[in-house]
Amino acid sequence: MRVAEVVVRILESEGIEAAFGIPGAAINPVYEYLGQSKQIKHYLARHEEGAVHAADGYFRASGKMALAICTSGPAATNFVTGLYTAQIDSMALIAITGQNVRAQLGKEAFQCVDIATIARPVCKGAWCITEPTQVPPIMRQAFRLAREGRPGPVLIDLPLDVQLADIPYDPAADAPLPIMRTPPDRAQIARAIDLLLKAENPVMIMGGGVLLAGAAEKCVEFAEYLSLPVITTYMATGGIPAEHPLHVGHIGIQVGSPFGNQFFLGSDLVLGIGCRFSDRHTGRLDVYTKGRRFIHINVEPEHIGRIVPTELGIVADAGLAVEALLEEAKRRTPPLPPKPRVARIPQDRAALARRMDYDQVPIKPMRVYKELNAFFGPNTIYTTGCGLTQIWSGQFQMTNAPRTYLASGGAGTLGYDLPAAIGAKIARPDATCVAVMGDGGFMFMVEELAMACQHKVPIIVVVVNNGYLSLIRQNQRYAYEYEYGVDLTYDGLGVDIPALARAFGAYAERVTRPEEIRGALQRAVESGKPAVIDILVEREADASMGASLDAVREFNL
Repeated sequence: MRVAEVVVRILESEGIEAAFGIPGAAINPVYEYLGQSKQIKHYLARHEEGAVHAADGYFRASGKMALAICTSGPAATNFVTGLYTAQIDSMALIAITGQNVRAQLGKEAFQCVDIATIARPVCKGAWCITEPTQVPPIMRQAFRLAREGRPGPVLIDLPLDVQLADIPYDPAADAPLPIMRTPPDRAQIARAIDLLLKAENPVMIMGGGVLLAGAAEKCVEFAEYLSLPVITTYMATGGIPAEHPLHVGHIGIQVGSPFGNQFFLGSDLVLGIGCRFSDRHTGRLDVYTKGRRFIHINVEPEHIGRIVPTELGIVADAGLAVEALLEEAKRRTPPLPPKPRVARIPQDRAALARRMDYDQVPIKPMRVYKELNAFFGPNTIYTTGCGLTQIWSGQFQMTNAPRTYLASGGAGTLGYDLPAAIGAKIARPDATCVAVMGDGGFMFMVEELAMACQHKVPIIVVVVNNGYLSLIRQNQRYAYEYEYGVDLTYDGLGVDIPALARAFGAYAERVTRPEEIRGALQRAVESGKPAVIDILVEREADASMGASLDAVREFNL
């Protein structure tokens, strides 16, 4: 069987149903058989980076892997930002790139670049397969690696003559490799419960690994059993309903809430499950760690003790660890009532909430998020990338279910949001998918509106338009006391975003008053098309942030 056909057969066997990519001479043999597949549907991207972000969004929304595929040279190198975005946020996908023939490798031939070496730092694994018979075992290994432990992207680079080679292959004798889950040590689980029961003011941090393990509901059950207050990392947004009585909210130096930061600083024991203790979550470590002991559960051994001093580290799959914790808690104690500070969470959380009910013109950005919360249902999927719009989104958007808040967390990739929303909508066609982004970020991947329009994927893009690279403007203003190179306006407002969106075939309109937002969102939904709502907001509104949990500068309390 020709290797190009073998590749597609394996993709089908591994459950791939969606492929996002752009064909080219060095990958056309695989495309021939991709076009014959009755299982895999191909969506034509307009930039290779957009293809990877779409495959990433597909996984975030559904937990199922998708394919990103392109040709060699600059097409392959355009994959790198998308791979990095997926890798740091632990999102599994398979990327396949075409390559020049084996005889030209290392000779600076046309569009012949060592993409496997380039991509390895931003992938769980990357291979340039030069022996045709090794394609099946390496592809199976790649899929297992992508899914096992901490998920992540993998890349397969296929020289053209390898794709065209014939190899002996029996699909009936080949199958996906088993995925192993690391169980926790029972003595360590017992020790964790000991520490939690003895602590005066314990808190639990639900990390993104809990959602990836499909364990959010069980984690909430465990928290309810011990009346443990729950802090969500940014990547765990939606793991517990926003209004749950145990939900403290986010903490951190950007998307953290005033109440969340204050509550955390009153804790004495921290149980972190499936989290990384990243810098935007912790801020200054001396403030974050002072007076607190840490239990850290993570599937990756090197993550434990890497950032915070860890009294008890447990290497385990987050889902298996949560199940063991709940089982041990039930064995040791009846359900515990909340302590007074825990019982007050709903009232204190509301009292310290940042303000959103602004009525003035130009529109305050916070009002946009208030309208989004009010208009869209609880199962709406949001994507967001980077900038003040992303920070405001983390601070103000109400999210109530796992896999409904898809943010570029670790990379902060401008432009991620639009193609990721396309991938999410394809993965979950019954869900409403909304990309919330700034006018600067919108221009990074705007070409992917063509993918949405061509394939009739009705996402909604909400552009919070202040005419600035506003996160950079805010940093320049307060850290350096200058402003330069951040103003996006020219000839009045700058890019006519609604006109640009209509040129792609999308529904579009501009909003200038707060009372117009809801009607515009309604018309976007009713259009049944990809839609762009361009909301002009106050140009120099700032987002609350700081260097440490006890020194966040507030702008809209």
